[in-house]
Amino acid sequence: MQRIPEPERADDVERETGHAVRRFRPMMLEPSGLAPKGRTLSARLARGVDFCFRHALAVLIAAAVVSLAGGIYAARRFAIDTNISNLISSELPWRQRELAYEAAFPQTNQSILAVVDAPTPELAGAAERAFTQELAKDSDAFRSVTALGEFFARHSLLYMSAADLKATTDPIKGAAPLIGTLNGDPSLRGLTQALMLVLTGVQAERLSLEQMSGTFDAFSAAIEDALAGRPAYFSWKVQLNGKPAGADDLRRLVEIWARLDFANLEPGRQATDAVRAAAQRANLADDAARLRLTGPVPIADTEFGSLREGATLNGIISAALVLTILWLALGSWRLVLAVAVTLGAGLAVAAGLGIALVGALNPISIAFAVLFVGLGADFAIQFSMRYRERRYEMGDLHAAVVSGAQWIGVPLLLAALSAAAGFFSFIPTSYRGLAELGLISGFGMLIAYLACMTLLPASMRLVRPPSEPHWLGFPALAGADRFLARHRIAVVVATAGIVVAGLPLLAALRFDFNPLHLRDPNEEAIATYLELARSPTFAANPAEVMSASAEAATAVADKLAALPEVAQTRTIDSFVPDDQDEKLKLIAAAATALDSALDPGARRPAPSDAENVAALKTAAERLEKAAEGRAGPAKRLAGDMMQLANASADVREAAQTAFAQPLGWDLDELRAALHPERITRTSLPADFQREWISPDGHYRTQAVPKGDQDDNATLQRFADAVLAAEPNATGSAISIALWAQTMITAFIEAGLLALAVIALILMVALRRVRDMLLTLIPLLVAAVITLEISALIGFPLNYANIMALPVLLGIGVAFKIYYITAWRAGESKFLQSVLTRAVFFSALMTATAFGSLWISSNPGISSMGRMLVLSLACTLASAALFQPALMGPPRRRVET
Repeated sequence: MQRIPEPERADDVERETGHAVRRFRPMMLEPSGLAPKGRTLSARLARGVDFCFRHALAVLIAAAVVSLAGGIYAARRFAIDTNISNLISSELPWRQRELAYEAAFPQTNQSILAVVDAPTPELAGAAERAFTQELAKDSDAFRSVTALGEFFARHSLLYMSAADLKATTDPIKGAAPLIGTLNGDPSLRGLTQALMLVLTGVQAERLSLEQMSGTFDAFSAAIEDALAGRPAYFSWKVQLNGKPAGADDLRRLVEIWARLDFANLEPGRQATDAVRAAAQRANLADDAARLRLTGPVPIADTEFGSLREGATLNGIISAALVLTILWLALGSWRLVLAVAVTLGAGLAVAAGLGIALVGALNPISIAFAVLFVGLGADFAIQFSMRYRERRYEMGDLHAAVVSGAQWIGVPLLLAALSAAAGFFSFIPTSYRGLAELGLISGFGMLIAYLACMTLLPASMRLVRPPSEPHWLGFPALAGADRFLARHRIAVVVATAGIVVAGLPLLAALRFDFNPLHLRDPNEEAIATYLELARSPTFAANPAEVMSASAEAATAVADKLAALPEVAQTRTIDSFVPDDQDEKLKLIAAAATALDSALDPGARRPAPSDAENVAALKTAAERLEKAAEGRAGPAKRLAGDMMQLANASADVREAAQTAFAQPLGWDLDELRAALHPERITRTSLPADFQREWISPDGHYRTQAVPKGDQDDNATLQRFADAVLAAEPNATGSAISIALWAQTMITAFIEAGLLALAVIALILMVALRRVRDMLLTLIPLLVAAVITLEISALIGFPLNYANIMALPVLLGIGVAFKIYYITAWRAGESKFLQSVLTRAVFFSALMTATAFGSLWISSNPGISSMGRMLVLSLACTLASAALFQPALMGPPRRRVET
């Protein structure tokens, strides 16, 4: 091989580019094979690369066999455990309480909450009845179905206070003639006769037209809708209550205990499909009702389903971006092919090993593939860049590969070991999801390094990339290098000042570990849940306590109810009305007065259409006369009734249905409500009892927070107060608070352990405390500035974006090691160097891959992308700008 003398090449480069490069020091090479002599680690690694280059075909065959075996094993054994409860260690005391509660009341986190909405309370009740009847036909998908609308409707009078009950039943008893008329003739004719009775009361001055104005307007609205061909609705309950229906009046909640399959990405998909099929069979849409699904199962399935949606397209786009950046970095599609083969084979082996180590992946550990590609590509880019630099200087492919390996082998090994140590540091923590990710990713770093030092040089021999005609550095940054050299102390002091000045911001760093905040609020399950959370009667994030007896549960409820942070408490006895003896007497008296009026056998034959027309005209004339020509609701209704009389029979049929159908339902409910049974704990519906009493005899107490149940500060205060009063409490509010503490503790523990192990590795390898500190200090600076900026812009850490910290640790320590080893080898002028080019493209590729997550509609994934881009920008700036200034002029080259 002919090699141009170094002084001549260096002078040429300086002449052509306007700056000097470090003089190349020729290695001691074997005459036939370029294998370096010596016992240093770098020389030994270079000899290993030389061996792989010489025996490229054998290495490729061996790599193909191993990667194929790993890929087949991973494909056959691939499984995902989507139960997010398994992400935290079961050894934690609060987690043990949570598991015990979930074992006793599994339906609380395995439920589908079906929300049935309708335009009127009557339609909502009818839709619920039809829906639950259809649900009962499918026992394969559901363990139980709890719908209490019919039960509470029948016993509604018992749940009133005695005073409210008397105030309700007295007017009903007085309205017996009107009720009898409507019950006997639920048609347009009967409605007009009931109106005649009202007008008789007006004439007798027992009531006024003004008192009836709201009812008249409601009648008019329904008639006008029918006349216009629009769906017509009318609610007798609304008229009886004298006020518009609220959101709680217009919806019914059906709780469904689903059978789940955690081997699937969406464990509750079969159950939710069965629920929607039941709703379709119940013709909810035909009854103007709307079904929405929320609760733990649909919320989790929505999250995992959103990850699958567009996964193929996103994968193709990400792969295209990675290949494009590799081409920009490496300048040759042949070299890109060699790197792609190396990454693909390494990923297959890492996947197979990962499945063997943990069995089923979890929603966090599945991210190991992205981490492997990101850091594996960094290793490959660093190796390839050093090869390209040597190829430019030496010309020969074989010599350039081996020489580049001798230079980069040790830095890559230190980077791989340090990154692996960083990931392994999560294994001892209580955050099991991240511990498994750390286990797989740690071994993945070692696999990536081995692939880079074996398969990549072998692939290079086969693809034979072209020679390098140009120097690869950034000559335009020579001025910046000179500035850093002249003002390095000022740069270090300024950076330290910025870090110290920003430390108070860390006190304002927010942690948002509410899982709902990581989901798309426009998704049906999330939007519905947030809507329900605004209702004071709905327990969106409660605290739960298990007791050994009903008396103990009541005592706990009384204790928690006294806390100012608690809005209300419930036990099963909360659903047993008090003062039932007195209430039953009042109800019996009302039943005596109304039974004859409600007798279903007293119904008259249905009128003909002509009879309805005649009745409408007569009632319209009398109402017009009663209005005495004055504009108002009475005159409006008179005109509408006359128009209805002159309309087609189909229009009158639609109007009659709007009035008569809900009337029939309400009369049936009133009939049942006047003959309730005494309610005891054991007379409550069996499925409902199961929600409050476990099979082994534990009683459940529930406490609901006062204030916004979706507010983190409110939940934290609530959880702290409940735990102080009842240390055995669990439930979603407690879990959110304690899960956050567990995660923060896990990251602190893992971070300290990682720094200690990485410091030890660097100390052994670099053999100087100062060099070890020169590597770690820039890493800490990047981490602190990342957190400070997050606090400054109000960007909270959450379950998803906290994943950026392990990435920052892995990428960051690798970048810092590259610079410290280059500095120890005598390099300077880093900004214009090939090293910075390699670091820049490595960071660009990782930032592009992760940064594309930023535009995701999923808030959790988007926040992960934002944090990754921010952390990578801080890491790159710290490595390329702060670390060279901190290191200063290079020392004498240290052999490794």
